[in-house]
Amino acid sequence: MVIPASSTEYLHVPVTAPAGTSLAGAPVQIAVVAHGDNPDGDEWHTAEWAEGAARILIGPDGGALALDPGRYRVWITFDPPGAENIVRLSGSLTIS
Repeated sequence: MVIPASSTEYLHVPVTAPAGTSLAGAPVQIAVVAHGDNPDGDEWHTAEWAEGAARILIGPDGGALALDPGRYRVWITFDPPGAENIVRLSGSLTIS
C-alpha cells in the first residue's frame, strides 16, 4: 500500500481470528516500523476493530503517528480470550 505523507487516514489490517474466537473485546495494537526487527514496546499503538480488521489513524492531522516518506513494516498484536497472545507481521507500507 502507498499513502502520501500529507494524508491522514485509517490504516486497515485484516485479521482472521483463531477458530471459534470472537475478537470483539480483544485488545489490539499496531506498530509501523522502518527497521527489520520486531517492534519495541514503545512502537506499539492502540488500534480498534472495524468490520473484520484492525485500524489505526495515521497522518499529520491528528493521527496516532505521522510517518516520514519511506518503506515500513506493519505489525499487529492482539490478545484473544484463551492462552494465545498473537503477534504477526502483516505487510508493508510505503509513505510517499
